Amino acid sequence: MQFSKFGEKFNRYAGITQLMDDLNEGLRTEGAIMLGGGNPAAIPQMLDYFHELGSGLLNNGGFIDAIANYDGPQGKSAFLRSLAQMLRSAYGWPVTERNISLTNGSQSAFFALFNLLAGEQADGPLKKILLPLAPEYIGYSGAGLDEDIFVSCRPEIELLENGLFKYHIDFDRLLLDDSIAAICVSRPTNPTGNVLTDEEVAKLDTIARERGIPLIIDNAYGTPFPNIIFESVTPCWNDNTIVCMSLSKLGLPGLRCGIVIANETVTQAMTNINGIISLAPGSLGPALAHQMVQSGALLTLSEQVIRPYYEQKSRWTVEQLQQAITVPGFRVHKPEGAIFLWLWFEGLPISTQELYQRLKARGVLIVPGEYFFFGMPAEDADWHHRQECIRMNYVQDETKMLAGIAAIAQEVERAYSEY
Repeated sequence: MQFSKFGEKFNRYAGITQLMDDLNEGLRTEGAIMLGGGNPAAIPQMLDYFHELGSGLLNNGGFIDAIANYDGPQGKSAFLRSLAQMLRSAYGWPVTERNISLTNGSQSAFFALFNLLAGEQADGPLKKILLPLAPEYIGYSGAGLDEDIFVSCRPEIELLENGLFKYHIDFDRLLLDDSIAAICVSRPTNPTGNVLTDEEVAKLDTIARERGIPLIIDNAYGTPFPNIIFESVTPCWNDNTIVCMSLSKLGLPGLRCGIVIANETVTQAMTNINGIISLAPGSLGPALAHQMVQSGALLTLSEQVIRPYYEQKSRWTVEQLQQAITVPGFRVHKPEGAIFLWLWFEGLPISTQELYQRLKARGVLIVPGEYFFFGMPAEDADWHHRQECIRMNYVQDETKMLAGIAAIAQEVERAYSEY
């Protein structure tokens, strides 16, 4: 069978495909320790709440209404209105339902946004998405219809006390020419848990406005929901900013509900894309989320349950890692949000792809760091830091976390001792 150019590109086995395959395989493999994928934690209080919420929706007929009818291609109108009202009240953002569109998950949202803005333009030249802070989310890397639509930048590394470090944007390295169609950052950053400072975001916003290009902020883990963010930050939106959110990290990844907050031109384009590709986004997630907004539970649970749970668990995991891993040069990126920790083994004598294979053979799944440094310029090809980091989640129960950490410590020490 002969595939089209589109078919050949998207038939490739990408890093994100490996990650999701591992996630699925691990969930079906008894004893697997899942430190790789992005499944959120099973927080008991949230599970109890979702059970109550779902039961209520079933009893009042809302569940049947949601699954027995199409919403419009922009998404469920009631949820769009209630979410816009919440954002106006909480932050003073000048948004209405005409500024919000829904998608079947945030991965779908980014596929649409990236190809709406970047790639081969109607007048010929190829435009790109600038990722100002590598490493960046693995799921972006294969999303372009055209090849090589991402350009990313090597960060500044700040060494901190207590075996921590932090990435910062190196503004002197940013590629800012006419080939850039948009700037995109995740905040908190997947994979590192880094949170861009308000100053960094303001500077990116200024750059984007001056160049007449949008700033896309991937807010899948951020504030106001699910609020898995441990730094004090100012949420920001304006008509040149596209803020992308999700219900997944509330604990509802199976509902596949992404949220795009943008100016009306982008919202209409996303609506048109939805209609062509999928008719309409799914209805059940927005129906549940609408109830959460109306009751006030969305913000309350994010602040009082979700954030404290992850913050405590991330600190505990860092402590266990630092006790178990004693090789020189081991550091952890300062955990500022998201559900991952980013481990740096300076001078690691094997690639993290090799480390991944060794750990997988022991039933422990992590994600090799190489996947997250896509789009970097040729002059950074020999930057060994790209081969020294791994991403791990910290959402498993303590017994599995300790077993997984012990395996990582043993394999890393083995790697150093062999060379």
